[in-house]
Amino acid sequence: MNAFARPLVIEGEGLGFSYGNRQILQELDVRVGKAEILTIMGPSGCGKTTLLRLMVGLARPQSGSLKVLGEDYSRMDEDDMNRFRHRLGMCFQFGALLNSLPIYDNLALPLRERWKSPPESLVSLVVRSKLAMVGLLGTESLLPSELSGGMRKRAGLARALMLDPELLFFDEPTSGLDPVTAADLDRTVLELRRRLQTTMVVVTHDLASAWRISDRILVLLHGRIAVQGTREEIENCSDPEVQAFIQRESPARRQSLAGGFLDDYFEIESGT
Repeated sequence: MNAFARPLVIEGEGLGFSYGNRQILQELDVRVGKAEILTIMGPSGCGKTTLLRLMVGLARPQSGSLKVLGEDYSRMDEDDMNRFRHRLGMCFQFGALLNSLPIYDNLALPLRERWKSPPESLVSLVVRSKLAMVGLLGTESLLPSELSGGMRKRAGLARALMLDPELLFFDEPTSGLDPVTAADLDRTVLELRRRLQTTMVVVTHDLASAWRISDRILVLLHGRIAVQGTREEIENCSDPEVQAFIQRESPARRQSLAGGFLDDYFEIESGT
């Protein structure tokens, strides 16, 4: 289904943002449909992270309008925004787990903060359920330092799912992972979207991952949208800067990441 034929979860019109005299985002129109995976890409400094911060509500647009899950951020005070963020999930680049706490307590934190003194039986049930979703059941007693990099990413994803978010954000989910581990994480992301019908917004530099998981890709250049669309539409874009960006990997490395031995490993049923 075309993303814009779905109910809109994010609606941004004419978004602008600057740091001092430095204009970061200029006149951006962004729409994300329900259960869509939108991936935001572009070279360093193009405004990807700033756009993500606006969508999460960590910064407010300085011009234009932004609605997320039907709510206008400009009308929210900080208390309203804090309550609203319970409807969002955030997967940080390095997991953002608390190293002094076992995985069980890391995941339990959102529940304990959202509902004071929830029944421990409920906490245990939800923690185990989310760990099972990401393939980490049985790691509850381990510390983050006892997990591999890929497992820490999965634990961070499980924690982001704890409050059953309607909208899930990812910041560089596959950074630092080898190609097979990255592809396995991508499979998990697609399976979660299939099962939960959660809308996802991903910021990444990983072109192979973007090709695998995205319904639509948005490429930012100089604070503006250079092109957006499917993989085929991005690859066929005539903008030389877009072509330079997507061709930045050598042909041999791009093949090893996006094809070759991973084609058999990364079989996803059509429609997932």
